[in-house]
Amino acid sequence: MDYIKEIPKDASQHVTAGPYSPVLEITCSKLVVISGQTSTRMDGIVEGETLEEQAVLVLDNCQKQLQTAGCTFDNVFKVNVYMKDLNDWDAFNKIYRELFPEPKPVRTAVQAGLLPGILVEVEMWAAK
Repeated sequence: MDYIKEIPKDASQHVTAGPYSPVLEITCSKLVVISGQTSTRMDGIVEGETLEEQAVLVLDNCQKQLQTAGCTFDNVFKVNVYMKDLNDWDAFNKIYRELFPEPKPVRTAVQAGLLPGILVEVEMWAAK
């Protein structure tokens, strides 16, 4: 492995924290950054009626972009999540939690005005 992603020894977070690390130390030779991904197909059509449907498609689109640079979710150290409604946070976390290995990336989530039909958008930073 040409990169190291680790949680510092004294790092901690509150008991209500979601599936993310409070802080990570990254050692790498290259960074890979993907733009915000949505559940939009290549032809411009937004797929998915529910947050769960869109979350699966969004994370699949993220994975495809990472693969073009030779990365996987293992390489990701920073995730930004933009949601139309933060009440969907638990539903998003259920899907997200299953896809990311430990240590989980650091993460920020905000409620945002998104393009029509979009319920969630995700951008990622990876170490290579």
